[in-house]
Amino acid sequence: MFQSLTNKFEGIFERLSKKGVLSEADVDEALREIRIALLEADVNLSVVKSLRSRIKERAVGEEVHKALNPAQQVVKIVNEELTASLGGETISIKYASKPPTVVMMAGLQGSGKTTSTGKLAKWFKAQGRNPLLVGADLQRPAAVDQLRTLGEQVGVPVFSDPSNPVQAASMAIDEARNTGRDVVIVDTAGRLAIDEVLMEEVRQISDAVTPDYTFLVVDAMTGQDAVNVAEAFNDKLSLDGVILTKLDGDARGGAALSVKEVVGKPIAFAGTGEKLDEFDLFHPDRMASRILGMGDVLTLIEKAEDTFEKEQAEETAARMLEGQFTLDDFVDTMRQLKKMGPLQNLVGMMPGLPKEARDVEIDDREVARLEAIVMSMTPTERTQPELIDASRRARIAQGSGVNPSAVSDLVKQFMQMRKMMKRFGDAGTKKIKKNRKKRDKKKNKNKGRGGRTTPRGGGRVTPKATKLKSKKGLTLPGLDQISDRQLEEFGENLESMNNDQ
Repeated sequence: MFQSLTNKFEGIFERLSKKGVLSEADVDEALREIRIALLEADVNLSVVKSLRSRIKERAVGEEVHKALNPAQQVVKIVNEELTASLGGETISIKYASKPPTVVMMAGLQGSGKTTSTGKLAKWFKAQGRNPLLVGADLQRPAAVDQLRTLGEQVGVPVFSDPSNPVQAASMAIDEARNTGRDVVIVDTAGRLAIDEVLMEEVRQISDAVTPDYTFLVVDAMTGQDAVNVAEAFNDKLSLDGVILTKLDGDARGGAALSVKEVVGKPIAFAGTGEKLDEFDLFHPDRMASRILGMGDVLTLIEKAEDTFEKEQAEETAARMLEGQFTLDDFVDTMRQLKKMGPLQNLVGMMPGLPKEARDVEIDDREVARLEAIVMSMTPTERTQPELIDASRRARIAQGSGVNPSAVSDLVKQFMQMRKMMKRFGDAGTKKIKKNRKKRDKKKNKNKGRGGRTTPRGGGRVTPKATKLKSKKGLTLPGLDQISDRQLEEFGENLESMNNDQ
């Protein structure tokens, strides 16, 4: 969604980085370009003025003047102010001391309200809660049926009463207490536009269930209109937060940057796709980082840890570094990556990627094509792809519905990748052995000086050449021992391989 804005910000900061010292004129020029970029992204005018004013106040002061790298300091300031505009902190859901915790969903038709209700139920279930869905949208045909379908998919029961939406919501609270459900999510009716009938109905439901949280679901693709809708609902309902849907779309993203400052309510959750698990808490700092082209490492790590089994991932990584990585391992890894969401979204979370790499359109169907090629091979061929000759290549191509050249390209690239990863692993092993020899030599030398086994200076108990292992997360054996030069050589080899293709 923010691709165009990200590209513009990167251009601005690249020009700033070429200046050793920033004058006030340089800052003013950068702020003018930032203002234009935000307006083109459909950010509310008052938000643009406020954001620009805050950045300028800090950027022309001592904070930047005394910085060792003024350009980086400006980037830091813009990042912090963007984070503030997006809400500052991630919302923290607090549960009622006397269950159930009641959540009411409001919004216009077509905003994705019912789907978001199902996604929210799945999110609460992942937090260890037992939610109950309530179908109080009796205006739209089949709305309750849609909610029941979503409830079946996430394993959450749905309660409804066809007589009256207010009565249905009120009865649902008793149903939750009787069945041990500690969260109740009420899906209310919407309209094509805001009217008094809609507002009166949601007010009555709110009075009947006294919700702990009232969330407004708005479509991020509607731009400034989403902000206007949020203002109108907040005047009547006193919202607790906003749920933005379709953040994976190609709209300019002005709603996300405007809603907090205009409405005064945070973005609580964000939907980033059609699947039920493409929904999570909205993190303002992570979104600001992505807008500025700095990636979103934390979200990427969380997705990986939710998808990959730690032991299996470490075993695969070890085989890769030992040169024993097979095409079966390759397919398994690609399947796991697909579970993390669209590959285009994952690329956007990776820090340090050049603009050209982020702008490449990645078709997830390409992964299915590669999988078809591999699965058309025999088990022996997947383990030893060097056995694939012209006749085998023709058979595999026919079985997977591709040209023989596509099979040849996949095998060639896989063999090159496996060879380089083997060299990568060997380099790490040599480095580890070398460091171990140095430590042993130093240890023996210290013993000869009267038995001292710790370096002089005291305090340090971990040798400088090693790092403490994290207790959580995935690890790649030996990678923390690879030198910067070896990493550079690895990148050069990758670039050379791509050029050969």
